[in-house]
Amino acid sequence: MTDKELAIYIGSKIREYRKKRFLTQNELALSVGIGHTTIANYEKGFRTPKKNTLFKIAESLNVTIDDLFPPVQKEDTLSSPTPQVLHLDRKLQEPRHAEWISQGERLLEEQEAESATINEPLYEYKVFEKLAAGNGYTYFNDGNFDIVFHDEKMDHDFASWVFGDSMEPTYLNGEVVLIKQTGFDYDGAIYAVDWDGQTYIKKVYKEETGLRLVSLNKKYADKFAPYDEDPRIIGKIVGHFQPMTT
Repeated sequence: MTDKELAIYIGSKIREYRKKRFLTQNELALSVGIGHTTIANYEKGFRTPKKNTLFKIAESLNVTIDDLFPPVQKEDTLSSPTPQVLHLDRKLQEPRHAEWISQGERLLEEQEAESATINEPLYEYKVFEKLAAGNGYTYFNDGNFDIVFHDEKMDHDFASWVFGDSMEPTYLNGEVVLIKQTGFDYDGAIYAVDWDGQTYIKKVYKEETGLRLVSLNKKYADKFAPYDEDPRIIGKIVGHFQPMTT
């Protein structure tokens, strides 16, 4: 089972047990101490809970942590030689038997060499569920973050999750956006904005009385953040990616 398949399985079990307990995503999130959007992403398999969070979820659902994982498969069937291998081992005579073993070792070396080229280094990113603006160029977070990995190292000051489809097709739900703490650069660039207790990823236009926040997805209307409500530009979006499994 791949890491992605495991994430989907765990998410499906969280949803199954949550519904059996007649809990909403928000109720479960409050019990665990995380945001309801994080529960939604767990259930969709976009993200895998960290170990301590898994224990809290299991406790809130009144199940064991093993209940959230696939049944353990016995390894004896995986390690036993197949009938074809046993047949070849018994029937092949020298020098053909030695040639068969040599060919197998060569193929194994090729396979390991290919794996070595594929396994490029992964870089760690700390991704916050919410960013909030402080005074000037100082920013803080709500303490709830995830560690994810990507095969490219990109310069940034903050990383945050994309929630929803308002910035599709460029920024997808479950992706990570990278934010550079630049302040306002120019109209129409993509920024992270703190306003009304939330962090928005939007195209931003400065107008006389406030900031106009524009979605890339045309089905969403513009939002307007008046200056007297103190909207803060956290920074400019300088990159985005889908987290990689390790």
